[in-house]
Amino acid sequence: MAAGQGGKGHVVKGIHRAMDNFKYEVARELNIPVYQGSEDYWGNISSRDCGAVGGHMVRKMIEMAEKQIGGK
Repeated sequence: MAAGQGGKGHVVKGIHRAMDNFKYEVARELNIPVYQGSEDYWGNISSRDCGAVGGHMVRKMIEMAEKQIGGK
């Protein structure tokens, strides 16, 4: 696990598969050539592209939360 997580794991149990699906959906939208079932090996993808996937995931999650909070 990453350094700040303290071994707690995911807050929502069973979220790993949904987040994995979300990651590949965002990668497809960005035309990054990774495919689900590739066993999470992204060694041939640049750090910039990997970071773009993570950044877009966060952006979309914030948008979803804002809509949910705003009742839209």
